[in-house]
Amino acid sequence: MVTENFRGAILMVLSMALFALEDMFVKLMTTGLPYAQVLAMVGGAGFLAFWASMLLRRRRFWTRALLHPLLLLRNLGEIVGAVGFTVALALSDLSSTSAILQALPLFIVLGAALFLGEPVGWRRCSAIALGFAGVLLIVRPGLAGFQPVSLMALLAVVALALRDLVTRRIPDGIRSEQIAGSAFLAILAGGLATWAVMGQPVVRPGMVQLAQLAGCMIVGTGGYVLLVAATRVGEAAAIAPYRYSRLVFALILAFTVFEERPDLPTLLGGALIVASGCYAMWREAVLRRRLLREAGFAAPC
Repeated sequence: MVTENFRGAILMVLSMALFALEDMFVKLMTTGLPYAQVLAMVGGAGFLAFWASMLLRRRRFWTRALLHPLLLLRNLGEIVGAVGFTVALALSDLSSTSAILQALPLFIVLGAALFLGEPVGWRRCSAIALGFAGVLLIVRPGLAGFQPVSLMALLAVVALALRDLVTRRIPDGIRSEQIAGSAFLAILAGGLATWAVMGQPVVRPGMVQLAQLAGCMIVGTGGYVLLVAATRVGEAAAIAPYRYSRLVFALILAFTVFEERPDLPTLLGGALIVASGCYAMWREAVLRRRLLREAGFAAPC
């Protein structure tokens, strides 16, 4: 008999496969276009998609809610995260960039403890330290294999953790479509600003780049839909570890499409990040069940 958690896990794995394909399309686009232009194109296409969706449902996008301080702070994190991740994808390996991105859940736990006052015990603190050691194995500051551009991926992780932490505090009255649409609008603005600052040329995209952009939007939207479906079908604690399957798909694409050969420290670092992240999620699930029992609720089977 197929359980709801099994269905949720399958949907989560499929979602992560599509997100890995999205990263692949972005990297492919940067081989023929300046990375700032790619960022602006992705942001503009995503914004138009959400704006059109709201228009078709007769919902207003442009409201005063877009000026809410928390939404503006979230969009700032979105800009920095998108710029950092796109630059890292364009100038370094897909495999190492994707491995560093897997540290995002650990940074969220750390940020929640430091800035939101959420309790984090010594076990999860140890997991965070182990995950950070994995990041250092990949980045290797001060060693021969150090690539400064990998710091952009680390900056992206910090900024995206800020984005996700702020999202928890955004009022319920602000529609999810507005949050997503304004995020893509922020990415468009960040791409244009980066374009101007870096002085990169304007390159007319060809049919190949436009097809890659279309593929990026299709798999990105599909990944988001499957992610939402997975979280609604299965228990969060049961399906969350399957998020790390994104790294597996990224390594496969890096090997087959870009002919990358990750070295041993990169693979070990990625394994440490995944292991520590899975442990932190498992520990959080254990604590949640304990709180439910103490509150007199029966934890779901």
